[in-house]
Amino acid sequence: METAFHIGAFEVRWYSLLIISAVLVGIPLAIIEARRRKEDPDHVFSLVTIALPLGIIGARLYHVIHLWDEIYAHDPWLILGGQGLGIFGAIIGGILGLIIFCKWKKVSILRWGDIAAPSLLLGQAIGRWGNFFDQSLYGHPTDLPWAIHIDLAHRVAGVEAYEYFHPLFLYESLWNALGVFLLLFLGRKLILHLLDGDILFGYLIWYSLGRFFLEFLRIDPWTIAGIPTAQWISVFALVVSLAAMTYGRYRLRQTP
Repeated sequence: METAFHIGAFEVRWYSLLIISAVLVGIPLAIIEARRRKEDPDHVFSLVTIALPLGIIGARLYHVIHLWDEIYAHDPWLILGGQGLGIFGAIIGGILGLIIFCKWKKVSILRWGDIAAPSLLLGQAIGRWGNFFDQSLYGHPTDLPWAIHIDLAHRVAGVEAYEYFHPLFLYESLWNALGVFLLLFLGRKLILHLLDGDILFGYLIWYSLGRFFLEFLRIDPWTIAGIPTAQWISVFALVVSLAAMTYGRYRLRQTP
């Protein structure tokens, strides 16, 4: 991870700054959503205290599992001292934190998932710019006007002869930012038609769709049975979310 600046001997990295920025921007948005839904806004800080560490742990574990055979099986100590995070692990860890928080406070998981979802997606939009500074998460070589230059030291084996690549981090960041506005708009426009959990499931559907198609542009995706792991997870999340929304409406129709 690239260093932004030093405070004495301490290195402050761009990725860390962006994660902090994402949290600082996401908290006020979650507070607004909590107040709009007549929930206690102070709960937002409790949720962040639990979900953020679990999200970081999940992101780290996803990365370690991805590169276990290549790196960590040979040097397990790097699990604690190395670099690398995986967004799907962060989402899983964050949702686990949401469940723990809701059980602790005895509040609705789906309702608080709706409150947190726009902030989580906004955080992802901001955090993706860490890949810009690290020159990571880029796609196949391209000559498009918005192609990003990647230094030779950061190029994946097999494409060393190319200089310009698809900026996948930018595509995902823009997709996520658009999703934030969409979730907030629908949460207000369709307030009488949405059930608790619809915004959370909408977030999972939106992100999964974008990530599924972006994987086609990746140079070296982690695969299972020849298919990118992110696509497997995206399809699973999409199907489960659609099924949950359908089941919620079925139960509503069966309620006298």
